[in-house]
Amino acid sequence: MTTTVTYPNTADLASDDYLVVGLATCFIKDDDGVHEVRVVEPIPSAALEAIVKGIPTSYQLATATTIGSVISDDSLQFPENFPDDVQFCDDFAYRATASARTYKAKSSAQSHIPAGTTRTDFNFSIDRKRVLNSQRIVKTEDNIKQHKYTHEVL
Repeated sequence: MTTTVTYPNTADLASDDYLVVGLATCFIKDDDGVHEVRVVEPIPSAALEAIVKGIPTSYQLATATTIGSVISDDSLQFPENFPDDVQFCDDFAYRATASARTYKAKSSAQSHIPAGTTRTDFNFSIDRKRVLNSQRIVKTEDNIKQHKYTHEVL
């Protein structure tokens, strides 16, 4: 028997709702350079469908589980087959509940990874590095010079 656990502001979710959690290779930039980190992230249904079609991805593997097995009693639990040197992404619980909703809305996406199994046959690539702490700084020099008549009616 499955116990129904409701999460804050998520009365529509139960602990046995389907969720896909992936292991991504990301990077953090600091004064010493760029460093690799492995991050556990929930994967929404639309992203999973794109990944299984073969687009390059930073995900090494993905496990189909339930939301109750990764979020229990307000604590986060790594899936069993994940290595010890990983960390949860920022706002994991919020993103996990949002991802679980995508699988409720599009239940056909659950067929890509059956519940309780892991898939590793993705097109894994880190050619385009996912930098987690990157910031875009806009400078005056970035402005494009326009013709003086651009905003005038001639």
